Amino acid sequence: MFFNLLVPLADDISFFNLFRYLTFRSGGAVMTALVVSFLLGEPIIRWLKSKQPHVGVRADTPETHLKKRGTPIMGGVLILLSMGISTLLWADLSNGYVWAVLTVTFGFGAIGFCDDYLKLTKRNSKGLPGRWKLVVQFLIAFAAALWIVYLTREPLSTQLAIPFFKNLLIDLGMFFIPFAMFVMVGSSNAVNLTDGLDGLAIVPVMIAAGCFAAFAYVAGNAVFANYLLIHHVPGSGELAVLCAALVGAALGFLWFNAPPAMVFMGDVGSLSMGGALGTVAVITKNELTLAIVGGLFVLEAVSVIVQVASFKLTGKRVFLMAPLHHHFEKKGWAEPTIVIRFWIIASILALAGLATLKLR
Repeated sequence: MFFNLLVPLADDISFFNLFRYLTFRSGGAVMTALVVSFLLGEPIIRWLKSKQPHVGVRADTPETHLKKRGTPIMGGVLILLSMGISTLLWADLSNGYVWAVLTVTFGFGAIGFCDDYLKLTKRNSKGLPGRWKLVVQFLIAFAAALWIVYLTREPLSTQLAIPFFKNLLIDLGMFFIPFAMFVMVGSSNAVNLTDGLDGLAIVPVMIAAGCFAAFAYVAGNAVFANYLLIHHVPGSGELAVLCAALVGAALGFLWFNAPPAMVFMGDVGSLSMGGALGTVAVITKNELTLAIVGGLFVLEAVSVIVQVASFKLTGKRVFLMAPLHHHFEKKGWAEPTIVIRFWIIASILALAGLATLKLR
């Protein structure tokens, strides 16, 4: 909003020229989201506690989680509010890519909200049936993928970029739409599976969002894109502001989610943030790079897939418990140890993902 309102006045008031710069607006987005989180955090947590007086824990989690009984869920509402307000204030609202990412983010967030709400009101840890969650997610992702293809110039709109190789593009044609849908929905559910310990998911999301802010900035800048030999996507640079808002919102939420957590993000937070990362990856042509930057989320998701497949095929479990972080809990690792070590892994993978900008 600031961009759309103030930049036209820059010829008369030179200070408003600052709002032309993505770097300035990205910094403003981080700080705004952080401040909104601090201002709204405690009131929202008090409200959630008043609506969730008897919150339990899932039956399929380790016994050590019983002490977390009573901690409210649905804290992802705070993330969505702070990110949404910050993005609307600092992003160029005439940019179609911004609205595409916001649509997926809040659409997936609405699914998560319904899921969390049913878990609370029905006292049923399963919430929405899994198949219905996936159906609605894929419908939202389908609409977003069509929109992104429409906004992106041809022939880049349906092409897949390969990391570490310059000028290597694979034209997926009509198959790009289902591929983009898979990236968005897969990213969303991978983050959801990672959200199981205090602070475990939010920091890797923050790290990944910071990486994709950089990817969006260089992909949207023709000079930097040509220098780094990556594919220029006009208009995608504006997503740096949105990713910066997500970083600020995640950092603000971490204040309340750090061990011992005052609130859990719930599906409303994890599904929406994963969807946001997946959509930004599709727009900036970093779908495969997402698997590197978000490698921790991939590991968590794969651990569940392997566990289920192994049990159904052989009757045996590969891990003591899935997702992977529960396996280490069962092995006796302390929760802070698991969380911090997973943060370290996420940081290393993010650096490896950033390296793809130069290693070509």
